[in-house]
Amino acid sequence: MLRLPFIALANLSLLVRTAVGAPFRMMSSGDRPTFIRFRLTGDPPYRERRRPRLPFGANRPEPADVTSVERFREALDLLAKDAHVKGVLLEVESLSVPAAKRDALVAVVRRFQGQGKRVVAWAVSVDNEAYSLLCAADEVLLAPMGRIELVGYAAEPLALGEGLSRAGIRAHFVRRGPYKTAPELFTDKVVSDIQAKTVETFLDERYADLVDVVARGRRKTPEEVKALIDRGPFSARRALDAGLVDALVSEADLPEHLGLVKDGGDAEETELEPMATYLGTVPFPPVRWKPVKRAPRLAVVPVSGMIVPGKGGGGRMATTDTVVKALRAAGRDKRSKAVVIYINSPGGTPLASEQMLEAVQRVARKKPVIAYMDRVCASAGYMVAVGAKEIWSSPHAMVGSIGVFAGKFEVSGLMEKLGVHRTTLARGENAAIFSSSRGFSPHEKETLEAEVEEMYQAFLDIVAKGRGRTKEEIHQLAEGRVYSGVRGKAVGLVDQISGFEDACRHALSLAKSPTEGFEITTYGGPKQRVNLLKLLMGASQSRAYALCPTALGLSLHGGTEEFEAGTRVELADLMGQVFPDDQWPFGG
Repeated sequence: MLRLPFIALANLSLLVRTAVGAPFRMMSSGDRPTFIRFRLTGDPPYRERRRPRLPFGANRPEPADVTSVERFREALDLLAKDAHVKGVLLEVESLSVPAAKRDALVAVVRRFQGQGKRVVAWAVSVDNEAYSLLCAADEVLLAPMGRIELVGYAAEPLALGEGLSRAGIRAHFVRRGPYKTAPELFTDKVVSDIQAKTVETFLDERYADLVDVVARGRRKTPEEVKALIDRGPFSARRALDAGLVDALVSEADLPEHLGLVKDGGDAEETELEPMATYLGTVPFPPVRWKPVKRAPRLAVVPVSGMIVPGKGGGGRMATTDTVVKALRAAGRDKRSKAVVIYINSPGGTPLASEQMLEAVQRVARKKPVIAYMDRVCASAGYMVAVGAKEIWSSPHAMVGSIGVFAGKFEVSGLMEKLGVHRTTLARGENAAIFSSSRGFSPHEKETLEAEVEEMYQAFLDIVAKGRGRTKEEIHQLAEGRVYSGVRGKAVGLVDQISGFEDACRHALSLAKSPTEGFEITTYGGPKQRVNLLKLLMGASQSRAYALCPTALGLSLHGGTEEFEAGTRVELADLMGQVFPDDQWPFGG
């Protein structure tokens, strides 16, 4: 009850501020814009993040920037109720979102259009993904100097075996499963047929999605879209002639094109205003009153990057210390009735992933836990996911890669070329098993193969128990096979194909908690970037390699723009990743 006086005081303050500002907003109501400008750039989060109040506006978004899918939806819902507002202008610049988030943004736009409002999209240069978002608009405009990189998707899997050999480096790996192709990056001279077919399957799915989205948005047949893709990329003039855009308009001419320049007015002085300006012309704008009854809360725990033991971490690593502490905090949070684990990881070490799995299982005994992925949830990442009650995925996320590999790099040839001599002295047949001075002895290789097999069988046991299947059934889906979200659901590795918000609402429904108006509290997450120099300094130590093969040394790209196949991990990261000497360098 002590909370009530503070709530009353906060709401009274909001009421006074609203009332005091009302006369000024009424005076400006005659200047209320009919078109509101929004700028979509980068990768806005699903939910609004708390931003530090920095002096001088450092690192603050532009006034028109969309800061989250949540705020974008709220803004358009408000505008849809205003009869004075005709529509919005979406300016798309350097947008880099996964297909699932693109679909979420499109859903917001469709909802706004369903209220009889108009959506106009404008850009200077867009790639496949950004253009597919533009196709949701009623009218697509392009700058006269602009370009559309609509060219489809290409993939460039790598095989570094011969190149490393020429440098005097040899890769020695043991793997369980022919589809666990990640070590082939270092061992093979050419890309294997299995790796090529795996990549081609994802290319087929992404290409089909692009064709479908463009065909529906531009009212063309799939055959017409395929023919256009084969003619790309497009200059502004060619894009207009091909029907990919409706008009070529410079940024300065946008107000006039939208009919915002009044008779006798100066087009150069007319600007498209952002949402903040619009709110300044509404006498009584919506107020975020402090509720007497607290909103339902959902805890979200991100697992992003390579899964590794230890502390710290950054944008490319999910460490056990960070993730386990976050899961414990989410479990202790009495207000959070359910937990969503957001996984974006190509894999990692079994030790780290099993620690995270146990933490997930402990939380799942207290409250509902849903795992969600919209990019990649493979290998050790998938091991963490099976601890949840259900696994939800976007259609094109990478899922699976259930398999294990282990190995090391031998640099004796390189040392010889450099005139460096090193002698290995050991007591115990396996004491120098991970020495970089030589390959594996027959006894060492036998030991390593036995270890890898044991870990693979343990992986199968974990997934079989988590998915309610037999070990033999999971084995038929494993050995490193990688699935999209849709194919993963078809074989039983995924429970539901949907978006992030739907997964959150479902988690709350399992907890018998209200699913509308809920708030999200994030626990954990990267706080610092990886120190690549520090990683590279550890190149002589034991190393771990654990990644989904399709995300290892592979980029899918269209034209000059690339989109990451899950979490992109550079070769320098792989060769420099350091783990304690008493841990096997293996992948899950």
